[in-house]
Amino acid sequence: MSNELIQKLKRKLIVSCQAEGDSPFNSPEGVTMFAKAAIIGGAAAIRSEGIAKTKMIIDQTNVPVIGLVKSKFEDGSVRITGCFKDVEDLISIGTHIIAIDGTFRLRENLSGPDFINKVKSEFDCLVMADIAKEDEAIECAEAGADLISTTLNGYTPETIQDKIKSPNFELVKSIVDKIRIPVIAEGRINTPQDAGKMIDSGAYAVVVGTAITRPHIITGWFVDAITKTYK
Repeated sequence: MSNELIQKLKRKLIVSCQAEGDSPFNSPEGVTMFAKAAIIGGAAAIRSEGIAKTKMIIDQTNVPVIGLVKSKFEDGSVRITGCFKDVEDLISIGTHIIAIDGTFRLRENLSGPDFINKVKSEFDCLVMADIAKEDEAIECAEAGADLISTTLNGYTPETIQDKIKSPNFELVKSIVDKIRIPVIAEGRINTPQDAGKMIDSGAYAVVVGTAITRPHIITGWFVDAITKTYK
């Protein structure tokens, strides 16, 4: 069944339905509406943050849901599903795939690969390792992750400079050449052309979030372009 679920993602679009802060969509109902709209458009799976939001999406849709819980490391950078309680909570609501921070940063005295290895040994669940660098991807694959995602490239202190690579096709190509498990492209994929190029680069599937489910940010792109043109 696990292989069948992963196979459903092959060469497909996964839409990240997340909302934070003062977004009017920052509620279980809000992100679930986004998820339903994405599925109508052809999304093969949904990525969701938070227990209540993820549960509602699971309950009201019929596609695989990749769930996670966000928190922060001591330096303020984002951490994805960083403790065993988060994993237990996501499993308890029926999350199909659990996204876990696979970076080398320590949480509960474990690096990402070590944490994933322990999760896989103690829980019956599919794990997507969110990584920032190639060596993290390799070690997470060796630790037992079922999928690798480039989610955190550009969002860790060591890779902040990669934010200028929008998106980082080179990282995806490099990882695909070195590991055997599916590599999911995520991060700064803002056009259909970018998504298609990621598949051409060897990505198993593509995750798009902001360009589909963050209307206030998309609006800002247009406003900025107009402002710069007519200064």
